[in-house]
Amino acid sequence: PERTGSHGQPPSRLGTITVSVCLLSDPSQLDAEAVTDQIRVEVLSRHSPENSRPGEWVFEYTVRITNLGRETVQLLSRHWIISDAFERTQEVEGPGVIGEQPVLAPGASFKYSSWCPLSTPTGSMRGTYQMVRTGGAQFDVEIAPFALRAPYNVH
Repeated sequence: PERTGSHGQPPSRLGTITVSVCLLSDPSQLDAEAVTDQIRVEVLSRHSPENSRPGEWVFEYTVRITNLGRETVQLLSRHWIISDAFERTQEVEGPGVIGEQPVLAPGASFKYSSWCPLSTPTGSMRGTYQMVRTGGAQFDVEIAPFALRAPYNVH
C-alpha cells in the first residue's frame, strides 16, 4: 500500500547493520538505501515549494520498506533524527508510520510518503524503524542518512 501523511514522533537504537547506498522505481534517483537484517529501506526526497513559505522549507520523502528475508515482520515504531543547516537537531519518535504498523510477509514491500518542515533550506534526516519478527524478536532497521536540499535562487 502507498500512503501519505505527516511525520510524527519516532524511536531510537541502532543494532547490527549493513549499509549500502541506493530503488523506488529508478535506482539512480534514490537518495538513500540501507539493508539491515534482511529489511531494505529506500528513500527518495524532494523540496516541496508549494507547501513552503518564507522561513520554513517543507520537504517530502517517500520510503519503501521491503522484507528480503524468510520471516514475516511488523514495523512497530519509528525514530527520526532531523538536522537543519545549523546542525540543530530534532528527534521524532512514535508508533508505526503514518498511523500504520504494516506487516510485511517475505518478499512484500510497504511504501509511504510523508513530509518534514525545516527552518533552513538544507538539512538531513536519518533514523531507525523498530521491527518485530513473528516469533517476537525485536530488532532495529536503519534508515540511511539523506540530504534535504531546496534549490537556491539567485536574483
